[in-house]
Amino acid sequence: MKHWQLTQEDSGIAVAVLDKAGETANALSAEVMAEFATILDQLEQTPPKGLIIRSAKAAGFIAGADIGEFSQLDTPDQGRALVARGWNLFNRLAAVKYPTLALVRGHCLGGGLELALACRYLLTVDEAGTKLGLPEVMLGIFPGWGGMLRLPQRVGPAAALDMMLSGRTVDGKKARKIGLADDCVPPRVMEMAARQLLLSGQPRRPLPIIQRLLNGPLKAVVAHGARKQVAKKARPEHYPAPYAIIDLWQKHNGNALAAPEIVDRIIASPTAKNLLRVFHLQERLKGFGKESAFKASRVHVIGAGVMGGDIAAWCALRGMTVTLQDQTLERIAPALKRAHALFAKRLREPLKIRAAFDRLIPDPPGDGVLHADVVIEAIFENVEAKHALFQSLEPRLKAGAVLASNTSSLPLEALRTVLQRPERLVGIHFFNPVAMMPLVEVVVADGADPAMVGAACAFVRQIDKLPLPVNSAPGFLVNAVLAPYMLAAMRAVDDGISPETVDAAMLAFGMPMGPIELVDTVGLDIALAAGKQLAGGAEAPRCLQQRVDQGHLGKKSGQGFYAWQAGRPQKAAAGSVPAGLAEKLVQPLVDRSESLVQAGIVADADLADAGVIFGTGFAPFSGGPLHFSRQKR
Repeated sequence: MKHWQLTQEDSGIAVAVLDKAGETANALSAEVMAEFATILDQLEQTPPKGLIIRSAKAAGFIAGADIGEFSQLDTPDQGRALVARGWNLFNRLAAVKYPTLALVRGHCLGGGLELALACRYLLTVDEAGTKLGLPEVMLGIFPGWGGMLRLPQRVGPAAALDMMLSGRTVDGKKARKIGLADDCVPPRVMEMAARQLLLSGQPRRPLPIIQRLLNGPLKAVVAHGARKQVAKKARPEHYPAPYAIIDLWQKHNGNALAAPEIVDRIIASPTAKNLLRVFHLQERLKGFGKESAFKASRVHVIGAGVMGGDIAAWCALRGMTVTLQDQTLERIAPALKRAHALFAKRLREPLKIRAAFDRLIPDPPGDGVLHADVVIEAIFENVEAKHALFQSLEPRLKAGAVLASNTSSLPLEALRTVLQRPERLVGIHFFNPVAMMPLVEVVVADGADPAMVGAACAFVRQIDKLPLPVNSAPGFLVNAVLAPYMLAAMRAVDDGISPETVDAAMLAFGMPMGPIELVDTVGLDIALAAGKQLAGGAEAPRCLQQRVDQGHLGKKSGQGFYAWQAGRPQKAAAGSVPAGLAEKLVQPLVDRSESLVQAGIVADADLADAGVIFGTGFAPFSGGPLHFSRQKR
């Protein structure tokens, strides 16, 4: 066999090891699954005492189905055949007489988890990379190979639907806690534990009686609640897959083949095609920096304001040793408080929270510069202040260290004039909130050292963000396209349309937040300053200027276009949305995106779409602003 290795141990246990040829990660291609069917044929002739299924890949167990094969589906028959392939094979695995066990170390996603669920036992390994989930909804499709049947049976319908409808993953310990895994063990004992569990005859932990009722006679109650929750976040015309998952679980016990019309509709939907496009765009962003051998262990951040402090906290969360510099400890204290809240939310375990907090070191004198692999300047936007800082920093930098600015508005060409080696300065531009926004713009000025740019991209990937190389220009990509969009929204308010109606129009379009609420969140004073720089000297909207003059600066002051209470805008009911308003408001964003591609600020239209989706949340189901514009024509 090309992808699987089957061995028979003296104990009578069979071990099937998947090592997909020519790939760094395992995926369930048609060839891989056909070979697994052959393994089941062999074991049917001479049944073993038990079967362990595991991966030979360092990356993990199985990443899911082969995305390339899914991308090539052209007809409804092909879609149904793809669903039937996995559904029938995994039902066959679930029905074998001998015990089976999936040994999960690293990622176990999509079809990989569906295969593991078809085994009698599921054993996870307790290490950082172990993640289990059914993220098909993120591609606009559903887990059709048994996940919709077996996951609710294992963990109960509420937890299962939460995983399937959100695409969220759980780690090895959480998998054991919720009943998805039978046990979670350290790597050093996984081999022994797998064999003991396989031959133990241990029954699976039964679902509590109420969960069994909710997975049976009371399914309609759970389904109704799930639909209400999904409706708060996704409209069926934009994202049909979550609604299909609920229907298939409730009405067909997770068997998509019993509802071929749903299979046909989902696989042929524009949403599935566009979300698949977004997946490929994301993979392209992940590729930046791969060729660089740069690896950072120490980071020094200068400026403990909201951006600098949160950048430092994120780097510490991702395993870096981080020194955070500001004028006094009192200035650093709020950043440490926010960092602790982030660690507590993300890590949950006291020892891990403590370890992350220990990695974040207050450093008013700036001694950390001497040892840092990456130095990030995140002070206020003033050229003279940054010049003075860079002049003091440069003689103290390690050879090969990345020197970066998080500036959002100042050209790198103006900032680097005081450096002996100006070519080493790059922009590493994060977005607020740092922990939530996946994109980081890596800003390249003329004559920049390619090794520094590659190292900056590699660093961004190292901290689990998506790097997008952009050329130095006012607003780079993301802020440059947001400015005319927010400007158009405020001009609509000047024309008498209420802020609530403007926001409602864009939420209906598929944006994660309305543009007026976004202005309030960014800060009206910042929007006014950015508008003057990015709007080509156009007069500011009256509604914006008046509020700034009154000191109403948005969320941070408690009053902007909306009053803010407990971090939330207090909105009146939206009025009737004028026909074509959303398209009118989004057109300036599309136009600016096209002009930035033509000017070479970003390399091509696909990368512009990727940047706007991951940097602004632009409706992913549309495939990005330029793709959306092309599809309309």
